[in-house]
Amino acid sequence: MNPSTALATVLVDTLVRLGLRHLVLSPGSRSAPLAYAAARAADEGRLTLHVRVDERSAGFLALGLARAGELVAVVTTSGTAVANLHPAVLEAHHAGVPLVVLSADRPHELRGSGASQTADAQARLFLPSVRYSADVPAPVDPDRQAPAWRSLLSRAVAFARGLRGDGPGPVHLNVGFADPLTPSPGEVPAGPGLTQVHGPGAPAPVALERGPRTLVLAGDAPDPATGAAARELAESAGWPLLAEPSSGARAGERAVGPYRLLLEAADADGPLGAVERVVLFGHPTLSRPVTRLLARDDVELVVVSAAGTWSDAGFRAARVVPAAGVQGPPGAGEQEFAARWDRAGKLAADAVDAALDGERDLSGPWAAREAVRACAADGSGFVVAASNPVRDVDLAARPADVATVSHRGLAGIDGTLATACGVALARGATRVLVGDLAFLHDVNALLPVPAEARPDLTVVLVNDDGGGIFETLEHATAVDRSTFERVVATPHGVEVAALCAAYRVPHERPATREEAAAAIAARPSGLRVVELVVDRAAVRVRSERLADAVRAAVLEG
Repeated sequence: MNPSTALATVLVDTLVRLGLRHLVLSPGSRSAPLAYAAARAADEGRLTLHVRVDERSAGFLALGLARAGELVAVVTTSGTAVANLHPAVLEAHHAGVPLVVLSADRPHELRGSGASQTADAQARLFLPSVRYSADVPAPVDPDRQAPAWRSLLSRAVAFARGLRGDGPGPVHLNVGFADPLTPSPGEVPAGPGLTQVHGPGAPAPVALERGPRTLVLAGDAPDPATGAAARELAESAGWPLLAEPSSGARAGERAVGPYRLLLEAADADGPLGAVERVVLFGHPTLSRPVTRLLARDDVELVVVSAAGTWSDAGFRAARVVPAAGVQGPPGAGEQEFAARWDRAGKLAADAVDAALDGERDLSGPWAAREAVRACAADGSGFVVAASNPVRDVDLAARPADVATVSHRGLAGIDGTLATACGVALARGATRVLVGDLAFLHDVNALLPVPAEARPDLTVVLVNDDGGGIFETLEHATAVDRSTFERVVATPHGVEVAALCAAYRVPHERPATREEAAAAIAARPSGLRVVELVVDRAAVRVRSERLADAVRAAVLEG
């Protein structure tokens, strides 16, 4: 067995033994030893191999598989191919998602020589956005080096899983390969077994005092345990739960629907935002009312995080605890406050439903509500693009036990379709709610690859011909309309049906709400696009109308 084949075989074999079940590959010559080793493991039924032409889509496909709870590796050849993984690595880093990146490289002696596809900084490309990084030299004596390779991967996977360091996240192994790169027969180098790495164990909860008017706030959390802990605390303490769609906590008797509107609303007893304490889980990013709440001087902020990092964008965290609990029954003030929020949450959700049901046009909030209803009804997974779609879900969809994924680490629109494909390939039937710019930004994720399975994924595309979220921000009124359209809203006029036809993806464009509801509700089977054409000019007006309806309903009670 030649040295490159030996190295690649040991790496893939060790990853499988460490729990790897999915490997995403973008073809290349320098990475061919890894490709052959992965193909052999796939033929033996030891892992599932996914081949993608576009490295950027490959990175986000791997991220989607990882968001579904899998240990995933993504493999690329050298040069710009590696750089195309950077957006996915950054999202994995900031969201805390385990991901193993294997980049192939030229031998060390060729770096700096001008050799083709050789980037001097490739081994350091992702620093400091990885939990662990190693530059593996091209092998010279596999029998002697194999124990070091196995130890290295044991260490890397432990860091990816968050067993050491700052919680789960991406790791990067840059691997040198020398000619020959084609496979050769032989025995896999023997050597010591794997290193078993244990985490620190579950932390003891810190008991929080009874008395203050308290909200539990759950932001994005890829680890299901984080959302479960937020929900458990809210329900055991009797506190209102404000949970973002991708928090893993947006369900149960304490979860409140359109909470961002309630933070600046009032009922007959006064402002609902008269909060004295917030207990924060995860990474909140969706709304300005929440951001303002977390920056208030008169609110005690308790952040729950067992990792070495935590969210505190308003710089007001009074305490950071590894876990939180509560002792004793709630006081009268807590009970009254929770009852007001519970009542206001129901009134607000009813008001949003009534306002949406009173319209006949297709809209983003309506599509968000219908998509969540459909996923709750048939148990499908749900992926939501950044920008307006995730905010529409947060506003219009009632809390439901729907497994939801969204890129909230850096809140970018890129990679949404590829991530949704990864989620669907890992867990089965899935819907993704996406705007037109996010759709076009990642359309290569729809590229058919021969012999590769297509996911059971329904793409619900809300097409308002541009960046609809900017209609709700100050940019829409800050400059003249022509400037706004050209440099902010960026309409495109793309014929989506023709684009889908080029990628051989079934496409529907329902004209009525009844047709659209039926298309969204159909259980995902195969890959298809349901395009809803909506009016971007109506986005701001509808947003204001929904806010007015909620405020009026809560005040009149």
